Amino acid sequence: MNESLTELLTGIGLSQDEIAVARRLEEAGQTDALQKHLRVCRCGLMDEMHRTQKKVDHLDYLIRHMNGGTAS
Repeated sequence: MNESLTELLTGIGLSQDEIAVARRLEEAGQTDALQKHLRVCRCGLMDEMHRTQKKVDHLDYLIRHMNGGTAS
């Protein structure tokens, strides 16, 4: 796996373990397995994003509630 791809996966927020798996699959020429692994990683990031969005939604609710239900 070239260094720029490793840097990209690191910047995306993949764990060192996830990057190591991607590196092994790429080096073994297992393109289909690599694509599947990256899709699984993507799903994990999407789940994390949804959890974070839920937290933001709760904070927005609290802020609105504190303002008597009016937007600020």
